[in-house]
Amino acid sequence: MKFKIDNLQYCNWSREVFEINKEAGLDAVHVTIVYHEDFDELCTEIKKWDKLFEDNSDLIFLGKNFKDIEKANTEKKTAIFFGFQNCSPIEDDISLVEKVHELGCRFMQLTYNNQSLLATGCYEKIDSGVTNFGKEVIKEMNRLGVVVDMSHSAEKSTFDAIEISKKPIAITHANPLFWHAAKRNKSSDLLKALSSSEDLFRFAACQNDGLACVIAIGFSLISIASKVLFSAE
Repeated sequence: MKFKIDNLQYCNWSREVFEINKEAGLDAVHVTIVYHEDFDELCTEIKKWDKLFEDNSDLIFLGKNFKDIEKANTEKKTAIFFGFQNCSPIEDDISLVEKVHELGCRFMQLTYNNQSLLATGCYEKIDSGVTNFGKEVIKEMNRLGVVVDMSHSAEKSTFDAIEISKKPIAITHANPLFWHAAKRNKSSDLLKALSSSEDLFRFAACQNDGLACVIAIGFSLISIASKVLFSAE
């Protein structure tokens, strides 16, 4: 079965947008709901989405695992998968990883450009790699079924995540460094490591209207979902 998936999107969500997605036959969307929010602010954002789900139940529902992509396809709806651009909602408390998973988080970046408690961002001059706390968080994400996303992370931190994670990691929105020397783009050595370890890389592009689009190569979101979202230990 083939699916149509937008692997990362951020916009002013409305019924009009959900209707456009349905018209396009979109089965699933990875939706950014966090940039720098803490746990309490995340809960406020979740309440907004609860209202969107209630008001648009004929078009969308919260996706939690791979089977929900199949369900969306069958019911002609769009499954919404929550993702974090940053690890800020878990603050410095590893128990919050399970809490955000319960709230629907299925993708979480270890860092967004700058140093976090978990890893180094791509804008930092010194990349010290995944921290001790980051190693424990990755283990907990693996256990629960939250995808480790390294899109905005620095090189060594990303290599560390590949080595530490027992399940495939994802780079959901970036480009090869040989295309353009942007700080977030990934080196050829890193791309080789991703391909050899069955991880996920997706090109990120920007259309004239500012809407992000992604083109998949290598392992698809279906693969990552089946190995991580649907196979939590």
